[in-house]
Amino acid sequence: MSIRLHWFLPTSGDGRTIVERFHANRSAGPAAQRDPDLDYLAQVARAAERQGFEGVLTPTGTWCEDAWLTTAALIRETTRLKFLVAFRPGVISPTLAAQMAGTFQRLSGGRVLLNIVTGGDAVEQRRFGDWHDHDARYARTDEFLTIVRGVWSGEPFSFEGEHLRVEGATTLAAPDPVPPIYFGGSSPAALPVAARHADVYLTWGEPPAQVAEKIGKVRALAGDRPIRFGVRLHTISRDSSAEAWAEAQKLLDALSPEQVAKAQAQLAASESVGQQRMVALHGGRTDGGVRGLEIHPNLWAGVGLVRGGAGTALVGSHEEVADLIEEYHSVGVSEFVLSGYPHLEEAYWFGDGVRPELARRGLLADVPVLHRPAHPERNVAAL
Repeated sequence: MSIRLHWFLPTSGDGRTIVERFHANRSAGPAAQRDPDLDYLAQVARAAERQGFEGVLTPTGTWCEDAWLTTAALIRETTRLKFLVAFRPGVISPTLAAQMAGTFQRLSGGRVLLNIVTGGDAVEQRRFGDWHDHDARYARTDEFLTIVRGVWSGEPFSFEGEHLRVEGATTLAAPDPVPPIYFGGSSPAALPVAARHADVYLTWGEPPAQVAEKIGKVRALAGDRPIRFGVRLHTISRDSSAEAWAEAQKLLDALSPEQVAKAQAQLAASESVGQQRMVALHGGRTDGGVRGLEIHPNLWAGVGLVRGGAGTALVGSHEEVADLIEEYHSVGVSEFVLSGYPHLEEAYWFGDGVRPELARRGLLADVPVLHRPAHPERNVAAL
C-alpha cells in the first residue's frame, strides 16, 4: 500500500520553538510567536497543498481555534487539499456531526476527513461539560459512530444505547463520498472501538516495533474488516544529518528545566494511555543532551518534554528521514500526519527534501504537486 502524507494546521499558534500549548492546560511557557490568524493558516495550508500533502490535520481543544470553522474558512484558500477535522464526540450531537460533515463534504467537493478524539483528560472534558470517565467515553464514542454511519445511510435511523439515543435521525443528503474516519486510542477500551469503526487507526510516534505491536492488536480485533494505519509525528529534515540535529538542539536549548518539570507533572496526570506511553519514552530526562533523547535511530522524543499528544520527531538528513518512514511503512503504516516548528518552513523542508526521495523509492500515493503561478498576494518566502 502506498504512503499518504498529511501536514498540520497550527491553530494554537506557531513559532521557532516548541509551542507550549496543551490540549487541556496551558503551562508557563512563551506564547506562540505567530498568531493563528486566517492569513497565516492559509499560508500553511497552501504550502502543504503545493508540496504534495494530501491533507492537513486540524486539532481540537481548549487552546486552539475551532477546527470546523477554521477549515471551512480555508476551503476557498485551497483547491485540492483535504481537511482532517478533529472533534470530540462527547460535546456534539452525532446527528449534527453527521450533518456538518455532509455539508462540508458537499461545499468542499469531497475534501473532509474526520478525526475522532474521544478525550483522555478529565479536566478538559469537564470544561466542555463532559463528566464521563475514561472507559465510558469510549463506550459513548462507539455509539456515536454507530449513529453517524446510520445517518449517512440516507434512510431515517433510530438507535437506543446506554449513552445516546436518536429517533428517525437523517440529514439533507448522504455525503458522497462518505468521509473516512480517523481514530486513535491505546487503551483496552479504545482498541475495540477502532476495530469496529475506524477507516484509519492513528497512533502517536512510538518506535516502529511498538507501533507494529499495536497494529497487530487492532488487526486481530478487526478481523476481515479493512482498516489502514497512520502515525502522527513531527519532522526535522535537512540536507545533512548534522544540520537536522543542530535544529533539534536549538529546540531543546530553548526549554528551561522549570518548563519541562511543570509540563511533565501535567502530562503524567493524564488519563490517556497513549499520553502515558509518550511520557515513558523519555521520562522527562534531559541530562543526555539532544542525542540522549534519540529513542530509535532518527526518532527523537524531545518534543514530548513540553508538548502533550504527539511527542516524537523524525530527525535527520532527507534520506535518513525517508529510511525511517520506510521502516514504519514496512510494519503496516500507510498514512503519516506530520508537523514541524515552524509549520510553514518545515512543510517546505520536508516537501523539497523527503518527498522526492519517497517518490524515487516508489512509495508515494498519487497526489499531484501543484505548479501554478503564485498569486502576487500569496507569494510567501519559505525560508
